Formats: sequence, structure tokens, C-alpha cells
Amino acid sequence: MINRRLVLKSAVASALGATAINSHANEAADCFPSRSPLPSRQSVKDKVHPSQIKIIPSTNEHISSIGMGTWITFDVANNDTIRQQRSQVLQAFFDHGGQMVDSSPMYGNAEAVLGYCLRQNSNDCALFAASKIWTPVTFDGVSQMRNSEELWGVEPMDLMYVHNLVNWENHLSQLVEWKQSGRIRYLGVSTSHGRRHDQLEKILKTQKLDFVQLTYNYDNRVAQDRLIPIARDNGIAVVVNRPFERGYLVDKYKNTPLPGIAKELGCKSWAQFLLLFIVSNPDVTVAIPATSRVDHMLENLAVLQIEMPDTQLSKQF
Repeated sequence: MINRRLVLKSAVASALGATAINSHANEAADCFPSRSPLPSRQSVKDKVHPSQIKIIPSTNEHISSIGMGTWITFDVANNDTIRQQRSQVLQAFFDHGGQMVDSSPMYGNAEAVLGYCLRQNSNDCALFAASKIWTPVTFDGVSQMRNSEELWGVEPMDLMYVHNLVNWENHLSQLVEWKQSGRIRYLGVSTSHGRRHDQLEKILKTQKLDFVQLTYNYDNRVAQDRLIPIARDNGIAVVVNRPFERGYLVDKYKNTPLPGIAKELGCKSWAQFLLLFIVSNPDVTVAIPATSRVDHMLENLAVLQIEMPDTQLSKQF
């Protein structure tokens, strides 16, 4: 396992609400001592049911199955009260076994807010930091990666994706170089909304990737029979975005009684059942729901205490 520094910026950013990525990057400052980039299974055993610990195929490292996204939810203004509330959301995430935090330079202030929140949280958090490149200009991709490091305060980042396959050949080559030099630990590609499946399939079959991120949920199972098995066969970890379709699925089913199988498995809400549906797929590594509320975070992370259903029970989904 590669050690890394978790760099937590000491200065409060005066320009947190600025839109330019380079203005966010001025938050850089001092660092804390070295720490492991990914906690061992032992370190989360009291927070996570053993069956909710997944394996990253390319390294056999362990990671808990419920992460968190930051699109919209962490893109907030330069307001101390709001940022402190998001810090509480992030602390609840770590306190209950969460590891993977996913963001992007395209999410407005989200990465800068994450950096602020990480400074407020304890240094022993189990952070697995994932961000993205999304630009047609190769040089700008390098700038985005560097700015993500600065904004998060994490060096190296655990995972970098080429998002929506934009200029993926050039950006992926850069990510390979960064991985070889130890600048990042894992690399991958990501899509959303079920886009570009034909192109994504070719990339999964021909490129050496650690991760793929895609959309898959209770109402959208297109990836289940095609892309996810290809990822499995090529040793690629699968991260699932839009598990609730931005809350649409929770609203859709909220007045529908929970299925009997959900109650049998220990789910207390549709949100938990929708997440369990995703992560009970043995070829899915992590689901990354997003929320701005502590109570919803606790509801999501409670899934980590639920024993995974066996194959027969999973068929009832």
C-alpha cells in the first residue's frame, strides 16, 4: 500500500465562492503527518458489516460499499454557516464507515468546500478521494488535476477519472504517467445518465483501467447486463452514480409500501433499499449517493450495517 500525505490547508479561503478554478487553488498551505491512503478492513470493522466491504480488483484493497457524491450538494456559497453544516455531513459520513468521496472541477465550489470540510474533520478519517478531468484541452486536464489536489488538500489523490470520455485518449495517457510516478493511485473513466455506452464498452475492453463510473439504479438497469459484466471480466472496479436519480426515485416510491424482501433484509426506507439493490450486485464496488443533510447521510450509511443478501434473495429484487 502506498503511503501519502493528507494535506489539510490551514488558511480559510477568502475566495471560496469564486467561480474560477485557479482562484480556489490559492487555499494551499501546511500539511499534517503522513497517513495511509486507504484504511484496512480492520479499521472499519466496527462500522461496517463484513459483507459490505468490497474489493478493488486491481489491488485487492478493501473499501466500504457506500460512498458519497458532491454534485450540487457541496456546491454552496462562501458562507460559514452553510459550510459548517456540510462539515457535519462529511463527519457523519466518516463516523459511520464511509470512505469514497467523489467530486469534480465541474461541480462549482464543491471541491473548495470539501477542502474546507476536511480541515474541520479529524485527520484519522478514512478518506478515499476521487475526482475527474473534463475538458477537451489536454493541457487544461493537467491543470484540473493539480487544482483538485490543492482544493482538497490531498496528495496524491486516490482516483482520477476522465469524465464523459472527453478527449479520453490524451487525458488517460496523462493519468497513466501520474499513476506510474505515484501522483495518483488509481485511474479510470466515468460517464453519467447512461450516455456513451458503445464507446465505453470499447474502452473497458481495450484499456487498462482500475475504475469505471456509470449510472445504474433500481429503474435504470441497462448497465447490469452489459457494461458491469465487462468491467468484472477485465478486473475493473465499478462505481455507481445517480443511485436515486437526484432524488426522483425516492420521491417516486415514497408512498409505496416497502417490498417484503426489503424489510426481510433490514431496510427501513426506500432510500436504503435502493442503495442495497445496487451494492448487492457482486460486481459493483461502490455507490455514491449525494446529500446535503446529516439525517439523510445517516440513513444512507446505515446500509453498511445490513448483511448482503445471498444470490437467491437478490433475485427477488
